[in-house]
Amino acid sequence: MNGAQSLVQTLLRGGMKVCFANPGTSEMHFVAALDAHPDLRCVLCLFEGGATGAADGYFRMTGDIAATLLHLSPGLGNGFANLHTARKAGSAMLTIVGDHATHHMAYESPLKGDISALSRAIAHWTRVSTDANNVASDGAHAMAAARAHNGQLATLVLPANTAWQAAKGSAARVSTPALIRPDLARIRAAAHTLQLSGAALLVDGPTLHGELGPLAARIAKKTGARLIAPYLASRIRRGVGAVAFERLAYGVDENAAVLKDVRHMLLVGAQRPTNFFAYPGKPSLPEAAGTAVHDLCSRSMDVGYTLGVLADCLGVCANDDFDRLPLALPELPSGRVMDLTRIGQALAHLLPGNAIVVDESITMARYLMPPSARARAHDWLHTTGGAIGFGLPNAVGAAIACPNRQVLALTGDGSAMYTLQALWTMAREQLKVITVVFANQGYQILRGELVGVGVTAVGRNAVRMLNVTQPQLDWVKLSEGHGVPAHRVTDVDGFVAAMQVAIAKRGPHLIEVVCPV
Repeated sequence: MNGAQSLVQTLLRGGMKVCFANPGTSEMHFVAALDAHPDLRCVLCLFEGGATGAADGYFRMTGDIAATLLHLSPGLGNGFANLHTARKAGSAMLTIVGDHATHHMAYESPLKGDISALSRAIAHWTRVSTDANNVASDGAHAMAAARAHNGQLATLVLPANTAWQAAKGSAARVSTPALIRPDLARIRAAAHTLQLSGAALLVDGPTLHGELGPLAARIAKKTGARLIAPYLASRIRRGVGAVAFERLAYGVDENAAVLKDVRHMLLVGAQRPTNFFAYPGKPSLPEAAGTAVHDLCSRSMDVGYTLGVLADCLGVCANDDFDRLPLALPELPSGRVMDLTRIGQALAHLLPGNAIVVDESITMARYLMPPSARARAHDWLHTTGGAIGFGLPNAVGAAIACPNRQVLALTGDGSAMYTLQALWTMAREQLKVITVVFANQGYQILRGELVGVGVTAVGRNAVRMLNVTQPQLDWVKLSEGHGVPAHRVTDVDGFVAAMQVAIAKRGPHLIEVVCPV
């Protein structure tokens, strides 16, 4: 047995099921070890950002870690943006990065780089495995680190010689430390705070989609506090039967309007709201001046325990009523013109029950989210880190995690170009993903941001930096070139027909929506 084989066996013993991979020369012994252990599913991604984005989507839908296999410091660098998004989502991931053999590091080879430094800029835990006999133990501790504190990013650097040298064997699973809990006195004080005028309970993480959601809703109902979710949630349950969360807004003024009457903001598993960007003459924080912000329980702490004790302090019962979203499907629209409002209504009407929506539609979201709020029950995944190129890879991970559920990836043409290689992985794995590309011929959100920062005169250079034209992107050809059947639609009737075809067929499909500009 060599170090690579001991690591793969350790991953399997630790419950690892999937590895999203983009390997190179330094990982060939690890590839051979994976080949000898087919129980660990290997999914090839043609770009490292596709691998890290897929592992993020996998965690969001399973609550457990996947591995990524990347090649040296350039590979980790290519995966960095979606690692950033995963960290902001609170997702856990084990990133395995192959490195040069330790003796080769004495020389300035072309691919030599400081992997540890790059990892420490984003990961919670980093370790270089310098001895083949320690690789298995290091791998077990890496998995434990990734699963700790409700989910972390862990990086294990595997020098090539520690992969090929002899090793003793695999290592057993390492337990994670118990979650930290707030003091009982703090929870009792929080129960009192929620009953004050102008109180709001802000929650995030699994509370937005799991069993803790109804508990939080009962607490809010009992106290009269508002129940608020972040603008960008890693995963939120929506549609019929879901908890009726309020949602923060993107714009500074809109965000301030949501929170203007809040006097006491209690954070449970959530971070303090912060505006997306700084703007001249506007604040960084959206809450009103004088608002008391109570950080009761961070997302790395025991959120379930905290909400449970909070409910006990308030006398909340398991059968207490709370506000659920009703079913209110819009009528299926029609039309021989392109109307984005009707496109949103059509998507909401056709959305299958228990679907997973991965949303990187950016400016198009204002047409898509409101009509689907009371559609059939579904999960909605946002780009939590703000870095574009998240949508298509995240949909891959979600579809691998939940193969029997329909996944919809909503994206713009500019965003999708960052990681369009994920289409190939969808085709190879025959994933149940419908990708809807809103072809608005540019980075539309940045046109609004120019106005937001006070730029009023726009010339040739600015236009050319924000438009995706000359040449025009052809998403039907791009999709078919990656093995995914595609339709281009120019009106509402065409979108309805294309969606119906895509839902009825197995495997991936892409719909290009030609938007008015």
